[in-house]
Amino acid sequence: QVQLVESGGGLVQPGGSLRLSCGASRRTFSTYDMGWFRQAPGKEREFVAAVRSLGNRYYADSVKGRFTISRDNAKNTVYLQMNSLKPEDTAVYYCAAGQTGTSYYSSDWAYDTWGQGTQVTVSS
Repeated sequence: QVQLVESGGGLVQPGGSLRLSCGASRRTFSTYDMGWFRQAPGKEREFVAAVRSLGNRYYADSVKGRFTISRDNAKNTVYLQMNSLKPEDTAVYYCAAGQTGTSYYSSDWAYDTWGQGTQVTVSS
């Protein structure tokens, strides 16, 4: 089973940018669909973005046009570039791995491995 470690979170002002990274432990990383989810205090975990093993990318409407997900299979790493950050983007961000299929990339139950999470705070 793959193990995931996120990094790159922090405090940023509204309108700023951050790049999150998620490193995976297994050489079979390229066969996994990868997702980013987030959970704000008092709210349920929600889908942010996904990139499937074949490279198809998907985004939540709330981040479309501002966030970009990418993967580097040679480095066993998935990234989330976050631009034009808003206070409502404040949350713990989690990276996840699984074989989700075409229809379930936005469902957290479709992923079987999760990282520990990294805090992103957008505040002036």
